[in-house]
Amino acid sequence: MTAILLALASAAAYGVSDFFGGLFSKRHSAWTIAFWGQLGALLTAGLLALWVGGRPQPPDFLWAGVAGVGSALGTAFLYRGLAGGRMSVVAPISAVVSAAVPIVVGVATGERPAALTWVGIAVGLVAIWLVARAPDPAGGTREGAAASVRDGVIAGAGFGAYFAAIGQVREEAGLWPNAASMVVAALVLLGVLLAVRAPLRLPPRRAGLALLPGVLGAVALTLFLLASQAGLLTVVAVIASLYPAATVILAAAVLHERIHRGQAVGLAACAAAVALVAVG
Repeated sequence: MTAILLALASAAAYGVSDFFGGLFSKRHSAWTIAFWGQLGALLTAGLLALWVGGRPQPPDFLWAGVAGVGSALGTAFLYRGLAGGRMSVVAPISAVVSAAVPIVVGVATGERPAALTWVGIAVGLVAIWLVARAPDPAGGTREGAAASVRDGVIAGAGFGAYFAAIGQVREEAGLWPNAASMVVAALVLLGVLLAVRAPLRLPPRRAGLALLPGVLGAVALTLFLLASQAGLLTVVAVIASLYPAATVILAAAVLHERIHRGQAVGLAACAAAVALVAVG
């Protein structure tokens, strides 16, 4: 139960982080916001690592490097997909793939969830798709749809790689590998930012605000790391990937965005998935 609660808290923090990241990206380049958010994540993860301590070994940092690259590429392709493609395609694909990758890794490394837990995982994957998917007001071209699918798959694979890799870190390592993954992610995102020639600087006040999604993201990643150490990767990855539910609820409450019928069904399915996993 502790692992499920930690994963739920991780999903909530992820969802709030995405809400603010999307909100700030409406005024500035998404690439710029992503990079500044990563700086906030790095600062937060470093402070948490200093507070908790730990005894990491070289393999822990190796997994952290893989996780950092995955996180950065996931963020880059997600933002590219949302900016140039169709959100109704990119968001659900990336969310489902990010949950599916650690499930495959967990099973491959010997995890065997109970039958009822598998039902909860299946319901959770459907819930993620329904909640993340929004009606597409624009038709778009076949080429545009294909590009959106590609970006969604790559983004999901990147985030899934983070989940799977950071889940291999030993409990004795503490939070230092998590902080190390943030360093790698920040460097990769800086390279992407320079490659696309997006502006690096922000006005001081907005730069401070842009750190907020990263702070929340670092908290979410830390909670996920703790959840993966307390429970099965196949389970906590699906629960943590329910984060679009928090984003949708917050957008409805703050921005008065309408929750569509499919999303409402998805939110109900999220609750059912958590209940099934908890009972299983």
